Amino acid sequence: MESFRIQQDKTGLEFGLYSLGDHMPDSVSGKGISAQERLDQIISAAQLAEEAGFDFFSIGESHQKYFVGQAHAVILGAIAQATKTIKIGSAATILSTSDPVRVYENFATIDLLSHGRAEIIAGRASRTGLFDLLGYDTKDYEALFEEKFDLLLQLNATERLTWQGEYRASLDNALILPRPAQGKLPIWRAVGGQKPSAIKAGQQGVPMALAMLGGHIKHYQYVIEAYREALVEAGYQPEQIPLATTGLCYVAETTQQAMKEFYPYVDEGMRKANGTGWAKEAFAQSSDLTNVMVLGSSQEVIEKLLYQAETFGHQRYMAQIDFGGMPFKQVMKTIDKLGSIVMPAVKKYTKK
Repeated sequence: MESFRIQQDKTGLEFGLYSLGDHMPDSVSGKGISAQERLDQIISAAQLAEEAGFDFFSIGESHQKYFVGQAHAVILGAIAQATKTIKIGSAATILSTSDPVRVYENFATIDLLSHGRAEIIAGRASRTGLFDLLGYDTKDYEALFEEKFDLLLQLNATERLTWQGEYRASLDNALILPRPAQGKLPIWRAVGGQKPSAIKAGQQGVPMALAMLGGHIKHYQYVIEAYREALVEAGYQPEQIPLATTGLCYVAETTQQAMKEFYPYVDEGMRKANGTGWAKEAFAQSSDLTNVMVLGSSQEVIEKLLYQAETFGHQRYMAQIDFGGMPFKQVMKTIDKLGSIVMPAVKKYTKK
């Protein structure tokens, strides 16, 4: 597991930010910005996260209206040059509709540009419009990902590869270049909250990045338990393979203020991204300690993150704080509060 650059034992729970690269009008004011401005914001957010002490920054891939993350690897290349120490990666690279060889070439190059800071989180796609756009059939949704993810892992393991599959041309002693700075890349499997995918991650012995948009903590605890059981059954040691959780996060002076300010962005963002909003009744439950959405005052956010760390025993938490056209000033405030108040407290109590 030498390719995984997690230092949770020494520094406490790792903190990351992830952006889906959404490009939406402000859900409250209705004002919009250009795609160029939005890209500049994402790069600035990565720089601010580094200054605030975050461990990781990631950008998602999406190929639809209201997003600018279509070429997420290009954005990460820019972030590699704009930062110096923060680890960077995807959240997630949609591997089902990509060529694993090109993905590996891109991220190995980003790794070299960043002096060894790149990671890949590979996923199947929560929105399937890109299958038509890029010429794939959704009936092959599962098979495409499984074959391509397996190939990506093999590309990471060796410089030369002979391989044959169903959805890509065969490789005959192919030389895979460039190689990453440390020889291998950290490659995570993105899991959307379902046990079967978590079990497959465990069977493959890869780190899992578990998306937790909302709901009771027990559901995700069961998914994580299934993942770790699969790791053991496949001959791996769970304590040697990192686990990350990801989810929506917002910090304000009080929980009531956080819910009032954050809800319009989450609701409208979901409508534009997925076609359905977020029910107020369900959102109201997010203030409960057992709900996985992380919002509230700084102290309440600390308590919720510590509760999740105790329940899950994970190594990294990744927060989505910019969604639904939220003004960048509010994003900056959240980065500052997380970096100056929340992270030091959580790291202190999760340090081993």
